[in-house]
Amino acid sequence: MRTGGSAEQRADSLLKAMSLREKVRLMTGSTSLLRMAVDHYLLGHYNRTAYGTRGLKRLGIPPVLFSDGPRGVVMGRATCFPVSMARGASWDPGLEERIGEAMAREIRALGGNFFGGVCVNLLRHPAWGRAQETYGEDPHLLGEMGSALVRGVQRHNVMACVKHFACNSIENSRFKLDVRLEERTLREVYLPHFRRCLEAGAAALMGAYNRVRGEHCCQNRYLLNDILRDEWGFTGIVMSDFLYALHDTPKAALAGLDIEMPIPRFYGPRLVAAVRRGEVPETAVDRSVRRILATVLRFAAAADPQAYPRSLVACPGHVALAQEAAEKSLVLLKNEEGLLPLDRGRVRRLAVVGRLARRANLGDRGSSRVHPPGAVTPLAGLGGLLGGAAEILYDSGADPTRAAAAARRADAAVVVVGCDHRDEGEYLKGQAAGGDRKSLRLRREDEGLIESVAGANPACAVVIVAGSAVVMEPWRSRVPAILMAWYPGMEGGTALARALFGEVCPGGKLPFTIPRREEDLPFFDPAVESIEYGYYHGYTLLERRGIEPAFAFGFGLSYTAFEFGRPQVQAERERVEVRVDLANVGSRGGDEVVQLYVGPERSGVECPRKLLRGFRRVHLEPGECREVTLSVPYGELAWYDPERGVWRLDKARYHAWIGSSSRDEDLQKVEFTIR
Repeated sequence: MRTGGSAEQRADSLLKAMSLREKVRLMTGSTSLLRMAVDHYLLGHYNRTAYGTRGLKRLGIPPVLFSDGPRGVVMGRATCFPVSMARGASWDPGLEERIGEAMAREIRALGGNFFGGVCVNLLRHPAWGRAQETYGEDPHLLGEMGSALVRGVQRHNVMACVKHFACNSIENSRFKLDVRLEERTLREVYLPHFRRCLEAGAAALMGAYNRVRGEHCCQNRYLLNDILRDEWGFTGIVMSDFLYALHDTPKAALAGLDIEMPIPRFYGPRLVAAVRRGEVPETAVDRSVRRILATVLRFAAAADPQAYPRSLVACPGHVALAQEAAEKSLVLLKNEEGLLPLDRGRVRRLAVVGRLARRANLGDRGSSRVHPPGAVTPLAGLGGLLGGAAEILYDSGADPTRAAAAARRADAAVVVVGCDHRDEGEYLKGQAAGGDRKSLRLRREDEGLIESVAGANPACAVVIVAGSAVVMEPWRSRVPAILMAWYPGMEGGTALARALFGEVCPGGKLPFTIPRREEDLPFFDPAVESIEYGYYHGYTLLERRGIEPAFAFGFGLSYTAFEFGRPQVQAERERVEVRVDLANVGSRGGDEVVQLYVGPERSGVECPRKLLRGFRRVHLEPGECREVTLSVPYGELAWYDPERGVWRLDKARYHAWIGSSSRDEDLQKVEFTIR
């Protein structure tokens, strides 16, 4: 993770030529409260230009020009991709890397150089309002997807910022929440994905609003200095979250917080005064400024792989990529009697029901909001695909009796239900929007609508639009088909229509567990001010308790069929390799995600029975067979010893499971020994 060379040398030279005020200027955001208010409350975070620092023209030091994410660039009329949770459901790091490149091109075209959209906070509970901004509940999946986005973004000399460090998993009480957790839980559950992204070369990291063990993350010396700097060797920029993340000037500066964003509340004049009073040594300021300079100069001096004209913003290639991402994110949860795909030759009249069917429902309206030049709704996507070949009977669902009548007249019915920005998202005071979800169930009227339509037409498919898990027990047995569409981006309607009628074969997998009951999940209270985060959550918690979920982590059906051969395992040279033959034995081409889980037969400490340690998305045509190899370094099987402050690897017999989901019935087991 350490970097060296000319950027560091030039940083040392520039530092000697700077006054204290000039140094602090580089550490302080330059945005005004007036502009923040206009952007958020009048323009809906439709930024005209990037937020950031001013730089220093006298010495030729470029500014930091920040654009948020993670579903696209929040400046201008940019491409809106599916939300991160949807892309997590693709289980496709290669796709995520290409999306990172597209986002970086658009940032450069719009005048930015810093991307704050690599969100890898762990989904501890699906009621978290900003669940849509991250990739799922598993640290390995988070690390692989986040590091792919980092690589793509930085290929175009845009600094990638990983957020929010750390333990940020509740939204409403984020400014006052104190998270307590044991050291193994911190190291093994809540930090590995951050380290993975930094090892991929991420230029920056953003601290979280919440506290960890009593101290706010952006002035938490244990997190920012002891772990991040001393242990991990990170030499890049550490930036605060916006406005309310800092509470004490000396604590933040001494902990290694390099930039306060976006306005000078505790840095700026306050930091200058703290240095002059002797509360903060100027050497601490120098360390931060040196890191800022070295990072900014390294990216500014790198050769660009291409030019960045304004025409790149929402260009046809990026829009096509948004559609591909939406198609690959779709998760088919249920498909009894092969209802899907619908047959265009037999469906002459299609009922499309639900208020969300004709709405461009792209996600929340907080800091990640993107304003694309246009968006395809589910209703428009179906209309565009079917043209005049079938009649579409649309009903908003406001009157279930009327909706049932429309369904009764149709050959098939599609019900689009779920959430929008009022139900979940970033919590913004003074706006009736966002925050943590009050329930994992759909609205009562949506559940009633599903029952009415399914009762009127048994050929009923339910499409769910949401950022995380939805408890479906009241109605899932009454419908033959369920498709998870997420907040699918500007081309989501096109992708959904193509999947419903078989032009796309769903291949996405759940990046989290969907429980039968909310009570099966960890305790969650949006108003809590202090909470204990345990070691287990998601699939590890349900498996430990022997609870069967409604839909398992990693689960997803297809329109075709796959068979796994007998796996082979080899453990040597500090890594374990598992090989398996995968064959498409169905009638159409499709994607399968090969998943590898590993766990020790016995361990020196309590640990999950199995954890995801590798995966690969594979496309196969009918009759095609391919050998898939997944490799795991021994170091990723280690556990953290808090008494000695080291990672330890059990020399023991291990089980490796490989297959199509985390369910035992979808996996084959082999054994290996680490000697």
